[in-house]
Amino acid sequence: MVPAVMSPSILPRASLAALAIAVAACSPSSSTTDVRATGASTTTGAAGGTGQGGAAAQGGAGQGGAGHGGAGPGGGAGQGGQAAGHACKETSFGGERPVKLHVPPGYQCGTQAPLLFMLHGYASSGAIEELYFNFAKSADEKGFLYAHPEGTKDTQQSQFWNATDACCNFYGSTVDDSAYVLGLIDEIAAEYDVDPKRIYLFGHSNGAFMAYRMACDHADRIAAVGGLAGAMFQDVGKCAAKEPVSVLSIHGTADGTIAYLGGMMGVVPYPSAKQTVEDWATIDGCSMTPDASAAPKDLDSMLFGDETTVSTYGGCGGGSSVQLWSIFGGAHIPTLSPTFTPSVVDFLLAQHKP
Repeated sequence: MVPAVMSPSILPRASLAALAIAVAACSPSSSTTDVRATGASTTTGAAGGTGQGGAAAQGGAGQGGAGHGGAGPGGGAGQGGQAAGHACKETSFGGERPVKLHVPPGYQCGTQAPLLFMLHGYASSGAIEELYFNFAKSADEKGFLYAHPEGTKDTQQSQFWNATDACCNFYGSTVDDSAYVLGLIDEIAAEYDVDPKRIYLFGHSNGAFMAYRMACDHADRIAAVGGLAGAMFQDVGKCAAKEPVSVLSIHGTADGTIAYLGGMMGVVPYPSAKQTVEDWATIDGCSMTPDASAAPKDLDSMLFGDETTVSTYGGCGGGSSVQLWSIFGGAHIPTLSPTFTPSVVDFLLAQHKP
């Protein structure tokens, strides 16, 4: 029997269908066609509890993604580093947990390009979340390599990431997702000329927790991470980051699954959005007084006006940046405006390791 303290059933099941509705509202039809072409199902039936994880419809995940191969100029930074004999062809990585790499049509073998991973939420999949965020479109426009890997299934057949002490290993799995994701980075970098100073992760809910975990475990490799509706370790002492990593935290103030002000899952606490960015501001050596003078953003098309405030922690080490984008009135699965994903991508691509 699962201890009540770790059970995801305490979280609202209604949000499982919400992502499917948001996908329909946010995603262009061309993106839907691309992902279906890979064999991914878009069934939206409910699946298990939502947990911290981004509460998506469980419809078949599929390992497909948006890879379309191709060649041409990349959006990376400079030449070099490509080992002789690398074919730079679109291939499957990850062994028993395969993921397809999306190669932008303008990519040229031998040209360094940034790499972005998108990490899905609990009970969701990379394919479904790609329909929601449509990062593949930005990859094609900006010239970065892109993949949306899959977690593993828990005993309730809900796909998840074993991320932090706050989320979301409800059933005692021993899977090491940090090592798995790092292994994917290494595999892709061995086949393609990945810019080692521009490796990024973005996650939703459980995936956001996992993105922060990757930044903690592999700060020497990760330039920046972003997360929607996630949080940091509850015990920040478990974050092993030894150098700065840029962080973008996006959170709706009306999130009923991962509360903006922090909360409990059973008796297991998770930190607030503010605490999450303050933890990273401390790690990165930033000023602890945020600058809130930036113009607000429109990230949720269902809310009136420019509803999102931007708080920036300045003076960070290594040229890093820490920002909190607060969507006032925003839910766990906001109806993304057309500017959401481009804004996230612009933040990430502006960051690089020294």
